[in-house]
Amino acid sequence: MAEAIAKVGDIDICYETFGDPADPAMLLIMGLGTQMLAWHEDFCEQLAARGYFVIRHDNRDIGRSTHLDDLPVPSLKQLALRSKTAAAYTLSDMARDSVGVLDHLGIEQAHIVGASMGGMIAQRVAIEHPERTLSLVSIMSNSGDFWHGQPALTMYAVLLRPAPKDREKYIEHGVNLFSKLGGSGWEPDIEDLRDIASRGYDRGHNPRGSSRQLGAIVADPDRAPELRKLKVPATVIHGAEDRLVRPSGGRATAKAIPGATLVQINGMGHGLPRGAWPQIIGAITQTAERATVSPAAGSAPPQATAAG
Repeated sequence: MAEAIAKVGDIDICYETFGDPADPAMLLIMGLGTQMLAWHEDFCEQLAARGYFVIRHDNRDIGRSTHLDDLPVPSLKQLALRSKTAAAYTLSDMARDSVGVLDHLGIEQAHIVGASMGGMIAQRVAIEHPERTLSLVSIMSNSGDFWHGQPALTMYAVLLRPAPKDREKYIEHGVNLFSKLGGSGWEPDIEDLRDIASRGYDRGHNPRGSSRQLGAIVADPDRAPELRKLKVPATVIHGAEDRLVRPSGGRATAKAIPGATLVQINGMGHGLPRGAWPQIIGAITQTAERATVSPAAGSAPPQATAAG
């Protein structure tokens, strides 16, 4: 299906689906400043081929979803102090956006999968919308605990460097950034990274939105106490060489969720390298297979509004 728009309150969320709407739904939530394109089409199609109705979407403030440019951007001081005043909106708001896409599609329940910040949002969906959550997979994320899963010191200079406004320089910046975040297990696919960066720039480059998303991350409290109350099948996937959200973040998340499985992938950094897809997709589907799907869990035919 082509990109479409779900109206969630006053916000438009751009989404795309893969597979049969009659299959159990699987919602993919992407990370900080990263559009749904980072859930590669081939990745989504492989999940759909395993019997899932796959939905990916742009978070608010990125891509073709609503850009909230009337809201303030947090200062470096607010971010450094992890101040709640840094948040123009919250991860809970972003979780409601994701659930709103399910509402738009007439879906009662879904398997929730999130990567990086998307893993944090996925955790919020499971915590705050348990009746909508069939299973949870948190990838290269953390539990919000300040002491686990923080970036390596060498990463701060990379993260804080503003992206260029010029299209070609922006694309090269994106390729360089994600190449550095990757691990040693697989050579970075430069052409693939360049393709995603160029399409992302053209779809809706919004650096101020990324800053507001970061404000939501730092203002969110430690989720571990709430994660301990979850009663859904859960898996935590993390790269052993992740320098952005260090592996301790994955271990802390898995420890907090009752019965969660921890899958640590050697050679993987902060990314979804194609060579690791068999392990990642296998872990996602194995988690989904552990869930009990209610008769109402499937989806009604999408009622979509085509994106411009």
